[in-house]
Amino acid sequence: MPARRTMYRLTALAAALALALTACAPTSGEDGAGAAADAAKTEVPALQKYYTQQIDWEKCGSTIECADIKVPLDYSAPEEDSITLALNRRAVDGAQGNLLVNPGGPGGSGLDLVTDSVQLMLSNDLQRAYNIIGFDPRGVGASTPVTCQTDEEIDESRQENLKAWDPADRQEVEAGTEDYAKDCAQNTGDLLGHVDTVSAAKDMDIIRAVLGDTQLDYLGYSYGTFLGSTYADLFPQKVGRFVLDGAMDPLATAQQLTLAQAEGFEGEIDAWLQNCLEGENCPFTGNLDEAKTQLQDFFARLEEQPLQSSDGRSVPIIDFINGFIIPLYDDMNWPYLTQGMAAAMQGDVDQILYFSDLSADRQEDGSYGSNSSDAFTAINCLDRPMDASEQAMDAEAKALEEASPTIGKYLAYGDITCDKWSYKATGQPESLDAPGSNEILVVGTTGDPATPYAWSQSLAEQLENATLLTYEGHGHTAYGRSNQCITDAVDGYLIDGKVPEADTVC
Repeated sequence: MPARRTMYRLTALAAALALALTACAPTSGEDGAGAAADAAKTEVPALQKYYTQQIDWEKCGSTIECADIKVPLDYSAPEEDSITLALNRRAVDGAQGNLLVNPGGPGGSGLDLVTDSVQLMLSNDLQRAYNIIGFDPRGVGASTPVTCQTDEEIDESRQENLKAWDPADRQEVEAGTEDYAKDCAQNTGDLLGHVDTVSAAKDMDIIRAVLGDTQLDYLGYSYGTFLGSTYADLFPQKVGRFVLDGAMDPLATAQQLTLAQAEGFEGEIDAWLQNCLEGENCPFTGNLDEAKTQLQDFFARLEEQPLQSSDGRSVPIIDFINGFIIPLYDDMNWPYLTQGMAAAMQGDVDQILYFSDLSADRQEDGSYGSNSSDAFTAINCLDRPMDASEQAMDAEAKALEEASPTIGKYLAYGDITCDKWSYKATGQPESLDAPGSNEILVVGTTGDPATPYAWSQSLAEQLENATLLTYEGHGHTAYGRSNQCITDAVDGYLIDGKVPEADTVC
């Protein structure tokens, strides 16, 4: 879960997007029709039709099959309306089971991970061992979606140079946010109140059952770790082999999450700037402090005078920052950030805008390929309460600027959106311990800006049966983008059931 995104916050980025810039017990398997029926016997009677439904896979690509299933709109009233979940799979002969994957977000598409990013993110051995199952969680993408604004309205909002930290702009920011919230409520309907992570985790258990598995094997990145740990806490006896990479801390408040991310990104900005100064074609000069001042001065000028792209779009500070942070998710992409900043400081904003468009899933024709931004906001507004009082937001803004002098101010005042939301939060920060589950593998990266390492430490401590695997390095998440040590440890666990030794560091 990268920094909270609203109309005025930094954008989310799943592990799959970052990689795109660089171009326990075994389950029962496919023949487990009886497993679904057995699972249904223990469920609320109205849920049985969901647990016992048949899944019909159809070809939707040369190596991919797709299917839709039904889940309840509201788990407190499962006999009423249902919604659709879209699934896909990359099946292999002789697979030892099914591995459900989630790329993060919230709002990231598991379908896209399976179709576009499997070969980047999963080892060949893991791909040969499992049928890889993707899904779009409720509210996301090809599943019954959250719908807020048209493509033209999204483009327009991204070009507004409104500064929520400036009292002179605050009233207009609040009015625009209220309009956005009304659009989401009107265009989405009752679903908007049921896209919380607890409901999505309950959906995962229906997926497990219709796949015919007695236990769920799962690989979740970033926000996917919160989804996975929520599932484990709800259904500890159904946990098979679970890998949670780049963990969120279920105990953290919304404000604590944002503050920790501000600190994390500030640290990565320092690391990138130092790398830039030691390399070639760096647009900054002097020592680290001097370079950082030059960067901050550039941002200050951009606040007052947005740049214009070659296609005629205005790029104000918030949209620029959205693009600026994308290469910080993976140190392999730092050269692209250096190149983009060198161009931007000469007035050419196209490369940074490309990164911002990538995070927003804007296509070359001006359309938006997903609803990831809207889903991100809708899910976050339900998962954690946020305090949008002026006193609380001013205090948070001060703390963010102290933690991150470079981008902290741009992370502030995002709680305005959830304050205007039609549905109040149903979740709250709490410990997730999953008592009696199989061993869960938590993976943390010491230099992760989006899900700081301390969160992985905290989650591993909360879970009753968990082992922490550490990658010493930079970037968001570890498996699929770090080193062979991490690959061997994760594959050894998922494929062979061998848990790494406690406190293993790669």
